[in-house]
Amino acid sequence: MTDLKRFATLLGFAFAAAWIGFGFGDAILCLLAAGAFYAVASYLEGDVDLAELQDRFGGGGESQAPAQTRRRRSTARVS
Repeated sequence: MTDLKRFATLLGFAFAAAWIGFGFGDAILCLLAAGAFYAVASYLEGDVDLAELQDRFGGGGESQAPAQTRRRRSTARVS
């Protein structure tokens, strides 16, 4: 837990230094770039499973199930 606190402190200091040195917009851009590079590094190390993320955030099979059910109902003939 101490490592997480130190990392957060360092990140806060770096953000404040970027804000003072470059301005608020550029500091936000630095944070976004750092987050993007962190995500890419996590993916390359195998910590991120893109299939799981796709299923979790709506790109998975759950959204396709109602459409398949509707197709089955519309093609069924009632005698």
